[in-house]
Amino acid sequence: MRWWKVLGLAAFAGVAATGIVITRAERRRRAYTPEEIRTRLRDRHAQAVAAATGPAAAPVPDRRTLLERLGAAPPGGPGRLWAPSPLATRVRRALRRR
Repeated sequence: MRWWKVLGLAAFAGVAATGIVITRAERRRRAYTPEEIRTRLRDRHAQAVAAATGPAAAPVPDRRTLLERLGAAPPGGPGRLWAPSPLATRVRRALRRR
């Protein structure tokens, strides 16, 4: 057998195996009822909220404090000269979008 025939057969087998895996995953996904999906999503949300509000959660600084730390806001007030860093500019733009 030539090498290109073997390569073609291997590619065909790979495509077939991928199709089988996708079909099995789709069957598992469709096996859930809508109520089971809602229950699972609510459980995952509750876990995420519990993890975010746990004792290890750090306080979120206000916008002005964050910008001062990054050098994007003048610490002494608006009358001082300053040059924002590129990172601070990106953070400031991201905060404006919220």
